[in-house]
Amino acid sequence: MKMKEPISSEQTHKVKLALIGVTCAGCVNTIQKALNTLPKTDSVDINFANRTALITTAQMTDYLIQTIQSVGYDAKEILDEDKAEKERVKSDSNEYRAKMIKSYIGLGVGIPLMVYGLLGGPMNVNTLNEQLIWLVVGLITFIILWKAGKHFFVGAAKAFVNRNANMDTLIALGTGTAWLYSMIVVLFPQYLPEGARHLYFEATAMIIGLINLGQALELKARGRTSQSIRRLLDLRVKTALVIRDGKELVLAVEEVVVGDKIRVRAGEKIPVDGIVLEGQSIIDESMLTGEPMPVKKEAGDTVSAGTINGQGSIVLEAKKVGSDTILAQIINMVSNAQNSKPPINRLADNVSAIFVPSVIILSILTALIWYNFGPQPSMVYMIVAATSVLIIACPCALGLATPISTMIGIGKAAEFGGLIRNGEALQKASELNVIVLDKTGTITQGKPLVTNYNSFSDRKDGLNLIELLEKGSNHPLAMALIHYANEHKDATALVEGDISGFESITGMGVKATYGQDRLLLGNQKLMHEHNIDLEVSEVMADQWEQQANTVTYFAINDSLMALFGISDPIRDDAKEAIARFHQQGLRVVMLTGDNQNTAKAIALEANVDEFYAELMPADKLDWIKKIQQQGKVVGMVGDGINDAPALAQSDVGFAIGSGTDVAIESADITLMRGSLHGVSDIIAISSATMKNIKQNLFGAFVYNSLGIPIAAGLLFPLTGWLLSPIVAGVAMSLSSITVVTNANRLRFFTPKSNNK
Repeated sequence: MKMKEPISSEQTHKVKLALIGVTCAGCVNTIQKALNTLPKTDSVDINFANRTALITTAQMTDYLIQTIQSVGYDAKEILDEDKAEKERVKSDSNEYRAKMIKSYIGLGVGIPLMVYGLLGGPMNVNTLNEQLIWLVVGLITFIILWKAGKHFFVGAAKAFVNRNANMDTLIALGTGTAWLYSMIVVLFPQYLPEGARHLYFEATAMIIGLINLGQALELKARGRTSQSIRRLLDLRVKTALVIRDGKELVLAVEEVVVGDKIRVRAGEKIPVDGIVLEGQSIIDESMLTGEPMPVKKEAGDTVSAGTINGQGSIVLEAKKVGSDTILAQIINMVSNAQNSKPPINRLADNVSAIFVPSVIILSILTALIWYNFGPQPSMVYMIVAATSVLIIACPCALGLATPISTMIGIGKAAEFGGLIRNGEALQKASELNVIVLDKTGTITQGKPLVTNYNSFSDRKDGLNLIELLEKGSNHPLAMALIHYANEHKDATALVEGDISGFESITGMGVKATYGQDRLLLGNQKLMHEHNIDLEVSEVMADQWEQQANTVTYFAINDSLMALFGISDPIRDDAKEAIARFHQQGLRVVMLTGDNQNTAKAIALEANVDEFYAELMPADKLDWIKKIQQQGKVVGMVGDGINDAPALAQSDVGFAIGSGTDVAIESADITLMRGSLHGVSDIIAISSATMKNIKQNLFGAFVYNSLGIPIAAGLLFPLTGWLLSPIVAGVAMSLSSITVVTNANRLRFFTPKSNNK
């Protein structure tokens, strides 16, 4: 077809397409090759398991579809995942019924013919009566080819016109050759030796029936692989009870706008992301975070779309609607990730690119060898062997081996609150041998409190100044100081005006000016840098640090004014989670900006293998590099913001957070709950997924490595046995079904921490 000139925008964007007419890994390779040649196209990820393509490009969607059409296939854009999933389910259901009907048609004729032959009925032509009878059978078989196998021949013709070859090519050549040879025997038996007048109408009908049956069963098995995305889509709410002008209106969730007030009654799903204005309740967030315990929510707390309201009725203000909600972002991220391929798939891609043409060449060579060197009647052996090679060698199993397991693995991770960005992160997570942990908010609870305080000055406005200095900061230590200052400040010590010259010094603290006074608040490094004498606090600071307190100093001008001991206890499950890392064979390293004594106390309590303290963000980055230089595969667990450089440098970055507070786009893998068990769960799921992929690839390679030589007649000199094309058809169908069934075992995998 003649294509229009490409029209592209300045910026790249992601386009997701549903592919039509794709039947095997060869088709995928053809489309991928065509799209990759387009200018301003950064990446093309095609998932053979669900027949979708995710393209990062500056090209317009219409031009992408035209490109796919130009190589013999079709596509349409996916704009709404929910709608697309429903259409896919409906389409698969219709296709399943159609293939089952075609299977009945083929097997309905093929089985009686095969039984007739097995019971001793002659399958050749020697008399006029036999010629007439078999002519009728041949015409019936042709009708079967037309009714039940037409799509194979149409697909093969399209591939041929576009100078490609795919699974349809192999099936069309195999069944077409068997039928055509049989018709030549029926019409012109006198021109063939008597021993070469064997008929293969039963093989033609059986192969068409069996392959349709196999594809129907494969289709049904594949349908179960997308259950994870369907579960996420089912969390979306269709309507919301919106309060406008004092009236409660039931509106479609698409009509809700930011700022709307929404009432959510007991037992209902929350329709949008918002903030609770009235009432209190217990919210079940397990569908998003994987955290089984419900969370208490009251006025001022945030809630997320898709979570379930418990007993109380609440009124919330909509803050994020439509595609901006956390749930919508998760659905988009999981859907996109399921389209990606782990690096292990490259070998399968390279093989499938040349597979079908190679099989056709092997089939021709097989035919020539049998014709020239085989026993008499050589024509019969040639047809059987060449047809069997074509039929048994379908590359479907190879094409399904990786994407179907990837889809299930990434979906399974989402069930446990882990959002894996792509297939590469999935594979790398299974290869980790070192896990690096940030301290604050990762090993510890991330909710520090001031547990010790000592003043070295008679000034009464010290706590007032600290509150003024730290206001607006959302750093956990700053929040602890503000909370303490607010509760213990001297109400009579008025602080007028505001601070100026505020400066945040990374890894040290803050400094500012208040009137004529210079204010310093931070760690020991900051005090030393400004020549503050700390001798009076040394013994006290050392004692507090030994008790796992972070010591913070406050100085005005050149004098130390106060000392704070801030405690951030380790998470209740941190020690158990770190023990799981050890069971998984991981070396656990803690990196922190905190002081040496505090870090040591936390490290001993949590039982990490190594720790390094008093580190700046750049120092954490350097430590990651050092560990990688030892040949280790490193995973870094942090908050996704302060640890951004280290997360980016690590082989796999885990952004760990609490529910909706987590930044979804900040790392290779994002944990929607704050527990380190989530990291261990994802590593376990990744390992199970990669093991499953390797089983599938091994099975697919072994199947083709053994199946093709056996079909070609490798065992004939030893056993006198030649594989029937019917058996080849059964084997081909079973190979795909086996791969899909094995992949579906992942749906029942549960990480050990959840097996209690």
